[in-house]
Amino acid sequence: MWFYMKNSNLPTHHFKWLALFAVGLVVISACGGNPVVTPTSAPADTDATPPAATAAAYPMPSASPATEATPTPPEAYPGPVETALPAPNCASPATPLPALTEGPYFKSGSPERASLLDEGVVGTPLILTGYVLTPDCQPIANALLDFWQADGDGVYDNAGYRLRGHQFTDENGYYRLETVVPGLYPGRTEHIHVKVQPPGGAVLTTQLFFPDVTENQGDGIFSPLLLVTFTESTDGLTARFDFVVGGG
Repeated sequence: MWFYMKNSNLPTHHFKWLALFAVGLVVISACGGNPVVTPTSAPADTDATPPAATAAAYPMPSASPATEATPTPPEAYPGPVETALPAPNCASPATPLPALTEGPYFKSGSPERASLLDEGVVGTPLILTGYVLTPDCQPIANALLDFWQADGDGVYDNAGYRLRGHQFTDENGYYRLETVVPGLYPGRTEHIHVKVQPPGGAVLTTQLFFPDVTENQGDGIFSPLLLVTFTESTDGLTARFDFVVGGG
């Protein structure tokens, strides 16, 4: 400033006023101004992190509150179809089933299988279940059942083993066969052929028939003792028949 005053053409009293004004600014800044403060850290983000009181007001639910679990209806999770087997249809002492003619279409050496539903088989699907029992209604385990029949059009496969097969009862004397409802052919009503043999016992050769078939009355082999019983099911057409055999 003094260099400026010596080299300026302004009057001297003008420089005196400028000097006083500069001194006044220094005094005001030192006494009444707000100093600039540089913060050492950034202020907390109150929107991102709620206070402890707010967080406590909205507790997170526990992972699996046992008392709040919604019960599931048992029918929503069905178990296996046959976890509980039906009771045998038998009253001791039971009469052994009658033997019927084998017919001309039996073939030995059928495959062991519980389903006869080969590809291309014609007929209404049928599930046949039941037991092999003694006359005192005791189940026979490992009893042989050998089935053969016509398809839904009444046609037998005599060249191969379509709709032919054998199986063995389980430890409860229970069997389950998947097949079709046999069709009619001249001179016969609907029927399924079967041979039943307890372990080490005699072979029973017989046939099963179906209720409410008009041709039953005109069939010379038909027996009402060998009628299957249809049962209600969501799996399609089902029937029951329990075999009572003379030994085991």
